[in-house]
Amino acid sequence: MDSALSIHRLHFAFTITYHYIFPQLTMGLAPLIVIFKSLALRTGDERYNIASRFWAKIFAINFLFGVITGVPMEFQFGTNWAMFSQYAGGVIATALAMEGVFAFFLESSFLGVFLFGEKRVGPRVHWLAAFMVFAGSWLSGFFIIVTNAWMQHPVGYEIAADGTAHLNSFGSLLFNEWAVWQYLHTMGGALVTGSFAMAALGAFYLLSRKQEEYGRMFVRLGVIVAVLASIFQLWPSGDRHGQLVAKYQPITLAAMEGLFKTQQGAPIVLIGQPDME
Repeated sequence: MDSALSIHRLHFAFTITYHYIFPQLTMGLAPLIVIFKSLALRTGDERYNIASRFWAKIFAINFLFGVITGVPMEFQFGTNWAMFSQYAGGVIATALAMEGVFAFFLESSFLGVFLFGEKRVGPRVHWLAAFMVFAGSWLSGFFIIVTNAWMQHPVGYEIAADGTAHLNSFGSLLFNEWAVWQYLHTMGGALVTGSFAMAALGAFYLLSRKQEEYGRMFVRLGVIVAVLASIFQLWPSGDRHGQLVAKYQPITLAAMEGLFKTQQGAPIVLIGQPDME
């Protein structure tokens, strides 16, 4: 039993880790593309439109791989965690269904307009398409985080006579304290990822003396957003989320810190192997 459980955990961990590589970048690039489109709309400078088109292609590729790698992950709720799905399906299926019906279709529909409709719609409509892609990607992340937050700190449910969990407060599910701060911290991480990717490519352009004008543009925007997002990751989002872990999952926090006994002034462990003996 233990070996089978470990294999299931390892299988799901690989699937979800590999999947998250792609949506993390798409959610980070989406607001940066909107910034370029906003600058193009305000200044009329075609360079910003060219920059947004370039990053939209990278966004689209990552979006596609995110969809492909996300499908097996959802199937594994049934194949790897069938008993959990049977018990909690009445709650988590609500958030997952909303992610698919609202967020995914919103993002994918306007992505088509943004990628292929620039010459068919006006500049303001094209900007709106870019903004809706951004809104859809972040809304998708919200519903996924809501699902995970319920698994970490379940609220707004009751146990039915058949022993399964049923939702009794939709508002509690959506505005779970854990979900709010986990969502903010996750989106901040996505911004850090997207902005560093943009700045890295810009730095490559500058060092190779190719497309230096766009290289400076990418580095400038990427570094500014990366600095602001990194500060936000430390405080308040990271600090507050850490407090929630300490409040609701003290054993998890102890495992994260490699601690086995409660103590005052515990040292900060950056890297190491805990002594399990």
